[in-house]
Amino acid sequence: MAERRAFAQKISRTVAAEVRKQISGQYGGSPQLLKNLNIGGSVSHHTTVPLTEAVDPVELEDYLITHPIAVESGPLRDLLEFPPDDIEVVYTPRECRTLVSAVPEESEMDPHVRDCVRSYTEDWAIVNRKYHKLGTGFNPNTLDKQKERQKGLPKQIFESDEAPDGNSYQDEQDDLKRRSMSIDDTPRGSWACSIFDLKNSLPDALLPNLLDRTPNEEIDHHNEDQRKSSRHKELFALHPAPDEEEPIERLSVPEVPKEHFGQRLLVKCLSLKFEIEIEPIFASLALYDVKEKKKISENFYFDLNSEQMKGMLRPHVPPAAISTLARSAIFSITYPSQDVFLVIKLEKVLQQGDIGECAEPYMIFKESDAAKNKEKLEKLKCQAEQFCQRLGKYRMPFAWTAIHLMNIVSSAGSLERDSTEVEVGTGERKGSWSERRNSSIVGRRSLERTTSGDEACNLTSFRPATLTVTNFFKQEGDRLSDEDLYKFLADMRRPSSVLRRLRPITAQLKIDISPAPENPHYCLTPELLQVKLYPDSRVRPTREILEFPARDVYVPNTTYRNLLYVYPQSLNFANRQGSARNITVKVQFMYGEDPSNAMPVIFGKSSCPEFSKEAYTAVVYHNRSPDFHEEIKIKLPATLTDHHHLLFTFYHVSCQQKQNTPLETPVGYTWIPMLQNGRLKTGQFCLPVSLEKPPQAYSVLSPEVPLPGMKWVDNHKGVFNVEVVAVSSLHTQDPYLDKFFALVHALDEHMFPVRIGDMRIMENNLENELKSSISALNSSQLEPVVRFLHLLLDKLILLVVRPPVIAGQIVNLGQASFEAMASIINRLHKNLDGNQDQHGRNSLLASYIYYVFRLPNTYPNSPSPGPGGLGGSVHYATMARSAVRPASLNLNRSRSLSNSNPDISGTPTSPDDEVRSIIGSKATDRSCNRMSSHTETSSFLQTLTGRLPTKKLFHEELALQWVVCSGSVREAALQQAWFFFELMVKSMVHHLYFADKLDAPRKNRFPERFMDDVTALVSTIAGDIVSRFQKDTEMVERLNTSLAFFLNDLLSIMDRGFVFALIKTCYKQVSSKLYSLSNPSNLASLRLDFLRIICSHEHYVTLNLPCSLLTPPASPSPSVSSATSQSSGFSTNVQDQKIANMFELSVPFRQQHYLAGLVLTELAVILDPDAEGLFGLHKKVINMVHNLLSSHDSDPRYADPQVKARVAMLYLPLIGVIMETVPQLYDFTESHNQRGRPSCVAVDDYESEGGSMISQTVAMAIAGTSVPQLTRPSSFLLASSSGRQHSTFSTESSRSLLICLLWVLKNADESVLQKWFTDLSVLQLNRLLDLLYLCVSCFEYKGKKVFERMNSLTFKKSKDMRAKLEEAILGSIGARQEMVRRSRGQLERSPSGSAFGSQENLRWRKDMTHWRQNTEKLDKAFWSCQSSLSFPVLIHHFDCFSTCAVLLEATNQPDQGQR
Repeated sequence: MAERRAFAQKISRTVAAEVRKQISGQYGGSPQLLKNLNIGGSVSHHTTVPLTEAVDPVELEDYLITHPIAVESGPLRDLLEFPPDDIEVVYTPRECRTLVSAVPEESEMDPHVRDCVRSYTEDWAIVNRKYHKLGTGFNPNTLDKQKERQKGLPKQIFESDEAPDGNSYQDEQDDLKRRSMSIDDTPRGSWACSIFDLKNSLPDALLPNLLDRTPNEEIDHHNEDQRKSSRHKELFALHPAPDEEEPIERLSVPEVPKEHFGQRLLVKCLSLKFEIEIEPIFASLALYDVKEKKKISENFYFDLNSEQMKGMLRPHVPPAAISTLARSAIFSITYPSQDVFLVIKLEKVLQQGDIGECAEPYMIFKESDAAKNKEKLEKLKCQAEQFCQRLGKYRMPFAWTAIHLMNIVSSAGSLERDSTEVEVGTGERKGSWSERRNSSIVGRRSLERTTSGDEACNLTSFRPATLTVTNFFKQEGDRLSDEDLYKFLADMRRPSSVLRRLRPITAQLKIDISPAPENPHYCLTPELLQVKLYPDSRVRPTREILEFPARDVYVPNTTYRNLLYVYPQSLNFANRQGSARNITVKVQFMYGEDPSNAMPVIFGKSSCPEFSKEAYTAVVYHNRSPDFHEEIKIKLPATLTDHHHLLFTFYHVSCQQKQNTPLETPVGYTWIPMLQNGRLKTGQFCLPVSLEKPPQAYSVLSPEVPLPGMKWVDNHKGVFNVEVVAVSSLHTQDPYLDKFFALVHALDEHMFPVRIGDMRIMENNLENELKSSISALNSSQLEPVVRFLHLLLDKLILLVVRPPVIAGQIVNLGQASFEAMASIINRLHKNLDGNQDQHGRNSLLASYIYYVFRLPNTYPNSPSPGPGGLGGSVHYATMARSAVRPASLNLNRSRSLSNSNPDISGTPTSPDDEVRSIIGSKATDRSCNRMSSHTETSSFLQTLTGRLPTKKLFHEELALQWVVCSGSVREAALQQAWFFFELMVKSMVHHLYFADKLDAPRKNRFPERFMDDVTALVSTIAGDIVSRFQKDTEMVERLNTSLAFFLNDLLSIMDRGFVFALIKTCYKQVSSKLYSLSNPSNLASLRLDFLRIICSHEHYVTLNLPCSLLTPPASPSPSVSSATSQSSGFSTNVQDQKIANMFELSVPFRQQHYLAGLVLTELAVILDPDAEGLFGLHKKVINMVHNLLSSHDSDPRYADPQVKARVAMLYLPLIGVIMETVPQLYDFTESHNQRGRPSCVAVDDYESEGGSMISQTVAMAIAGTSVPQLTRPSSFLLASSSGRQHSTFSTESSRSLLICLLWVLKNADESVLQKWFTDLSVLQLNRLLDLLYLCVSCFEYKGKKVFERMNSLTFKKSKDMRAKLEEAILGSIGARQEMVRRSRGQLERSPSGSAFGSQENLRWRKDMTHWRQNTEKLDKAFWSCQSSLSFPVLIHHFDCFSTCAVLLEATNQPDQGQR
């Protein structure tokens, strides 16, 4: 026996060596190419394609035409072709928050305003792949989905779970004793010996037809029908999903672009009450960030006066609009922090006397002493009435206070009650600033322990709180500026606050603070538009308060907003002659110089009309150099002219009523022109003040200009400080963006010269200025770039597809625009890294592509939803910008320009020649000429311009520019390849949609030059992946997934055979590199990701031609045919070649089922035990197959058994692949006797252990016959190398492989399986039976108690590992102590008796955290699945075993006849 075994091994080694020698000679001796080669047999002389190389794919479009399927309708017909409604272009109206859309009221708008309004109002243009969600990317096999799929499944009850604890034999004996009524009366205590029991026992039910003679075939059919009845259709619904991270093929749909809101806070002002009530008091709220020293919200004005107090001002105040009666407001805070304060300011009617004098009565009089001080109070009330009658329209500063917002939020969040009452005031400490709470409040978080990132800064989940503010501080006339306020607010947080020593004004202001509801009723926007829902216009509204974020917010504009805020800050009239002490500033927004030209665009404050023509600042009594704290809000007109300006008129107000003295006397004038060289003028200004009225036409000049004959305060020095801030979605407030948009609109309107800044740009130098402005976009600030991102990208794309004609010359701006886009997109990626998904896609850019982007000037035939009547006939970009320009300009060039370099004169085909010179060589010539997409264009124009710059298509130009770019531009495009790929795909779909080509044959959809560019692009990017995967890992991963998603998209719109060729190109480049690497796992992992994304296509099954027969395919390579395919290892009969090819990864199979062939080839290559460096990819490749089959199993399109059989046919070679992995599979059969196969065993040892699992190689060598072939015969040739080691798969991977095998066997055509079983040798049939037995052991239900015991052991082991890890990290035990402890055999425990250490180390005590709960949840789900799965698996194995038994019986009958 020993000699024969050695002899057999010697033969095997010789054969293996010959194979290695043959392969190494073909492939240059690369050791990795020795693995997994699909060789037909030791005597085969035909040309074959190894598994390590991709075969030439079938020309799918031609194949479908030449191989029509005679199926009229039904589920099978749907497998043949993509559905006709597969892709649709949908125009979805964008959701409007307000009842009325926010658009300008003016009918005449300049081009920029018109473009902005269109951008904010036009419908979303969405390309919808209708069945996309049926792909694996949207079909995760989650726990929730499994529960849904398991509905209606009968609950399995197993005896092992029902049996009680203890000795089972003893329990059985006790049960028998209980059943016997007189067991003690019998002689031996036996039931069988008891006549009494025999007489009283019940008879068993008779078995009908037990003794009838029934043919075996009938019994088999009856049993088969019984097994098939009431079986669960979806096998994977009973199997837990594999544990993997977010599937790489999942691409989330971007969020709809919408207006930005931070965390929203609802503040309700309930009441304001002073100790004495003698006059109206006016209040305002605003948020301030002390750390940033910035006001982070506009003012909210509210009026809590009684009707009696309001009546005192009736002569001065017109009827109030209901929008000004709001007492509740919603504040938005994007960056909540511990430094945010809610500041409340109070004003009163102007009266004689400074602020201290006016506030004195409020400090000394108490409500309790009202009767005692009745006369004094009456006198004060009479004085107040007089001032209200005379000075009712003027205000003066009165008092202020502040609330530390985060203290309130954090305190309210710690309460158990639904609402909180918090008193903010002096309390028991006189003149102090504190926050005193009633007895229900416990445990306030200290400021020192909270940070800006703490949960205390969360404004969305705290409990509502009612605050009572009990003290105010009187305003200091010389400390009204914001700088003074920031000092006060910072001082409040100190223990020894200066404010504590001040004498407060006693009052009670009650306000509610709570998280804002998601959709509040009766809400008004900052522009006073009604927000849905607004059932009744007569109800007191809630105002949304506009936020001024503490830091930049990077969100594109989506709504029209055009507001201006004016902040007068200080005035210095110290050197002005004359009486000017009680100074107020009247602010007006003018559209001309005449006093009647004031526009009613200034928002009212509280209890007044919505808009007014003028606003006054508060008066500081007897102060020639006052500070101001006003905020004047203005609604800017959409279109501004040079005559629009802000006019400031300074008045001295006479507080004492004197004869012949006017109430107000003008003492100065100044102004700010709104436009300066076409740009909105904002920022800080220090203006000179004129003593006289400005002259005519002053508005077009700045007050800094010394006008002749005018008198100025302090010799024309700047004496008035004012800040102007715009919050606008029209004005970019960035010089680079302004210049770019101005030049583009000048081209649109053909209006020259263009004045930008101090420059006058004529038409002859417009080209250079336009190019410089495009390149200068990189210098613009990021925040305005993001705000105007949609419009900016639209304009750049427009310049690509519609090159302008300047001075009669076509100017090609494609290269400059492409470079600008690449630069902008990279800036967004680098600076907004928090806005990216798992694939590195920036959410803002993804939203632009998905919702906003559309081909310029291509709208549906129906009227466009946007303003301006943009609908009409479908047409593409042309050069003509207006009807005024002669059409001859389109043809007046004597030469054409190169598309890639506009400065180079080119021949008619120069762009294509350029591509050839850069790429070197193009892809294989296509087998048919594609129809040009420009056949309607005159041949003369085509000859003249080559690429037809008058009718460019964006995807064609994008592909060309990408192919020919180089250097930093190419690098920038590679970094964000996903953006350009997705942009190109959407452009292609829109082109097909508008040209009515979505139903056209795929070969005629795109011109060949474009397909050549795509081929060159894919080839170069694949080269980048291969050459850079070790250096730029993160970038290459993004590039790899981007390319895969691009090809996935192309399968829906292009010639699918062409896309298959692109996939082969990528595979070829990876393969050429892969097997020259010592560690190929990283590159192989990238290829797996690439393949998994492509195979996630929703029509993956259709792409694999599931209904085709494996005949020699129509292929571009005529050498590939059935004669050259791998010879069958299962049958030598030529008529069985088709069946054999269905179960092998033969060349015909891999060609016609192209994607499935790639998947199974990857599985076979990676699972091969000789594949060095790929062991770490086992789980990844198995999960890919598992994910595909699970998706097919739950796909409603494949519910029909016939259809599912066709799908299973794509995976028949999986049976052979798994049969070869039997030595590597985890041995579930040894779990009963607690023996586990070691992680690394020799194949020979394994095959000699298991009874029937003998070495087939040795057996056949001894017999002198050829080696039996399975899917990869080469592995059998090499299988018996002595001592060759194999790593065992994990239990999870083994289980996933086995469930995939069962799914194929369950759903495959029975007749095909029977035919294949028939052709198997006895040894191969034995291996199949061994594999099925392993499946039974794997999915056998071993009882709930066994499972719980295994789970507890596993968890205990993981706890011990975590304990050791904790000790190693915390340094609680060193190497020496560990050695001593092991030698003693003792495990030291922590004082708490745990292996984890003390309770403080909770981060490692995951059994005490949510991790433990999630684990238990998963374990419970797994146990439930196991109990449900074991029965269907057992029934299915009966099917297979019965088939094998019939075959064996049929095989044995001839032998018996011979005997």
